[in-house]
Amino acid sequence: MHSDHLFMRSWWVLALRGLAAIAFGVITLALPGVTVLSLLMVFAAYALLGGGASVVGAFSNRKHGGDWWALLLLGICGLAVGMLTIIYPLLTTFALIVLIGVNALISGVFDIVLAIRLRKAIRGEWLLVLNAIISIAFGILILAFPAAGTFALVWMIGVYALLTGILLLSLAWRAYRLKKDGALGAGAGRSAA
Repeated sequence: MHSDHLFMRSWWVLALRGLAAIAFGVITLALPGVTVLSLLMVFAAYALLGGGASVVGAFSNRKHGGDWWALLLLGICGLAVGMLTIIYPLLTTFALIVLIGVNALISGVFDIVLAIRLRKAIRGEWLLVLNAIISIAFGILILAFPAAGTFALVWMIGVYALLTGILLLSLAWRAYRLKKDGALGAGAGRSAA
């Protein structure tokens, strides 16, 4: 089974996603009066960076196991949302809210798929599940209340990005430690635990 190998080799993908989310969250919370157009561009950069990191990670690990496709789909989704945001910068606030909500839902679903695939390979997959639950809850909340004020939306987005960024960095650290501790080379799995 190669799920643990993909996870440990791709720790940097999780770290980049986490750093991008934290940077996005800090910028969003530091500038709550930012215009919708500025928020749109910051979100596009976040989606493109996270999506690009996921695509690169998927292609660099495609020969090592069958799980690379989930990372690829996550990346394609992020890139598509980022490009749509750039191509149509004058979308209404409602459309922006829908894009952000859909992106959070899709990211959460793919993170759950990855966590399920990893449950037998590692300990700590609950961080990815928690990240997925937060993403899905955020997406549902955004889509359920699309008429929320822009200021409230900015704060919700900032807090969401910070939480998911911290969780992804924690998971990346765990994966890095597993790789560094030789679990990859020794073929150590949870069967010994």
